Amino acid sequence: MSELTPFAPMPLALGGPPDGNDATPPATPPPGKALRRRAKAAVVVRLLLNEGADVPLADLPDDLQVLLTEQMGAMGLVDRATLLSVVHEFAEELDGVGLAFPRGIAGALSALDGKINPATAARLRKEAGVRQSGDPWVRIRATDVADLAKLAEAESTEVAAVMLSKLDTTKAASLLGLLPGPHARRITYAVSLTESISPEAVDRIGLALASQIDARPIPAFPSAPVDRVGAILNFSRASTRDDVLSGLDETDADFARLVRKKLFTFAHIPARVQARDVPRVVREVPQQVMIPALAFALATPGDDQEAAEFILANMTSRAADALREEIAEAGRVKAAEADSAKNEIVTVVRTLQEAGDIILLQPDEEEDGG
Repeated sequence: MSELTPFAPMPLALGGPPDGNDATPPATPPPGKALRRRAKAAVVVRLLLNEGADVPLADLPDDLQVLLTEQMGAMGLVDRATLLSVVHEFAEELDGVGLAFPRGIAGALSALDGKINPATAARLRKEAGVRQSGDPWVRIRATDVADLAKLAEAESTEVAAVMLSKLDTTKAASLLGLLPGPHARRITYAVSLTESISPEAVDRIGLALASQIDARPIPAFPSAPVDRVGAILNFSRASTRDDVLSGLDETDADFARLVRKKLFTFAHIPARVQARDVPRVVREVPQQVMIPALAFALATPGDDQEAAEFILANMTSRAADALREEIAEAGRVKAAEADSAKNEIVTVVRTLQEAGDIILLQPDEEEDGG
């Protein structure tokens, strides 16, 4: 049984059989002194620690850590027969375990994190008055750095310094970069004053910050409004997209500007796709999709025509010439068919980007030709 591997060498480690003739321990060890379960747990933990096992006692609830420590402090010597009896009993119980469930609502919520509705989890946590996890800083470290920056600006300099100290170096640096310069300098200096802060105070600060994070309303949509509008307009007809953007310019120019930054259409290919990645994109697009898209774009002066020429210019000469011949033979293409084909090309580009096969340039970047 693999779970009992650490106990296999134990009889020999304790000195082996008295007569030295038989190295096989008895199937059932001789009875030892009767111990309470708490004392047996202390014996097992002590033995595992002696054998060099990494026992994550810090994951236990605080009250159990206290009880275990007090019990170990009260233990004296344990004879060999008692030790073997406790180990045998522990091994039998371990062998009989089928499943182990988390302890309490806090443990259950941690185990189900991301699996149940966030609103349901928040309501259960609020009703039960429990932490999201045993260590509130686990929850804080998993929070988006932009949200942590808002917390840092709203809290005192001392609290923000503790939060900064509990984050990993990369995330702490990103957090400082989002804060105004004077505020970032004050927080950085305050870190030097945290040396004497007690673990209990750090835990209380973590609980307070985590409760603020959990108190935020659960968003009904997984993405921001500008992302949702941008995604919809990406696959809308050009006439519809232009009409909507014109309306947004009149209603909310700032929102319209943000939406334009989220757009990625066929016309954006020359500005966003690097020339070296064009052959990779072309290989993934079927000919029956590429031909109507390029045929319509080449016959339509403007941004789409420039995108089509950009694609052809960055293919091999032989492939581009062959494609131009097929485009000439295709004749007139309907606008609806062309829009569908262009959207499929955009989908291919997005898929390659998400897979890490290509990297799109940001709207404010320029291709360096590298």
